[in-house]
Amino acid sequence: MGMNRLRVVLDGFVGSKRCQNSSSTGLLNLISNTSSKNIYDKVQSGSAVLSDSLDIKPYGRLHYVKTGHGKHTLLLLPGALGTTKTDFFPQIELLDKDLFTVIAWDPPGYGQSRPERTWPLEFFKRDADAAIKLMQKLDHKSFSLLGWSDGGITGLIIAASHPDLIKKCVFWGANAYITKQDMVAFEAIRDISKWSEKMRRPFVEAYGEKYFKEHWNKWVSAYGRYLTEKEGDICKDELKKIVAPTLIIHGDKDPLVPMEHPKYLHENITNSKLIHMPDGKHNIHLRYTKEFNEMVTSFLAD
Repeated sequence: MGMNRLRVVLDGFVGSKRCQNSSSTGLLNLISNTSSKNIYDKVQSGSAVLSDSLDIKPYGRLHYVKTGHGKHTLLLLPGALGTTKTDFFPQIELLDKDLFTVIAWDPPGYGQSRPERTWPLEFFKRDADAAIKLMQKLDHKSFSLLGWSDGGITGLIIAASHPDLIKKCVFWGANAYITKQDMVAFEAIRDISKWSEKMRRPFVEAYGEKYFKEHWNKWVSAYGRYLTEKEGDICKDELKKIVAPTLIIHGDKDPLVPMEHPKYLHENITNSKLIHMPDGKHNIHLRYTKEFNEMVTSFLAD
């Protein structure tokens, strides 16, 4: 893969974990320096963000944040090595606190969740089970899912395995399988030393360079195992089990998730709707926060 293509892939992918414009970067700098003990700074008048961790057997101590007091509970599921602090700040900050109770979590070994991340073949199913157990511990018996990228895959599995718990789903940048071409894109971003300092820094600040380098490499390898050991199938059979109304949003310029993936999800999830954002890349909820939040709110509140 040529360097120009590599640069496009890196820009699109790292943008999926960190905002690319200056104002969004400012928000991420703000929350990177925010205390995670008990209460974050107020992000909306009259509404603080609770930060806490719970022991969830057998997965360890899982970190989550919670804000809002609406009757409709949302669970936000981050992308690869994404965290509550990096992947969803504009949603935690700006989604309507009167309509929604917003919960975002750090999957096992991500962010502030411990112990260290492991990468079994079915790590998506492991994460899905951990998320369900966390929500049960928090006593939420019905909720909707917002899943981005890897979090979207986790959300697909949750919606399929627990249809009685899920009201609605919103997924973007997600896929139910991987192809050889997908792995070419992932392999192109395996070596973080090829990333610019600007793109690498936020991950290193979140994890430390050693931890991030090790687990980013393991993440790419874990995806490769789906291709070599499961013929690329991650959760294709689960899609037909999803009964919750589902909104699939796709950035048409996404360099990591080609059009075939959202199209496949739409064709195989019965009660689904597909919306295209022509100029969007992988990080549409960060680059187009206002439009994204309005779209999601309209769908969830309907």
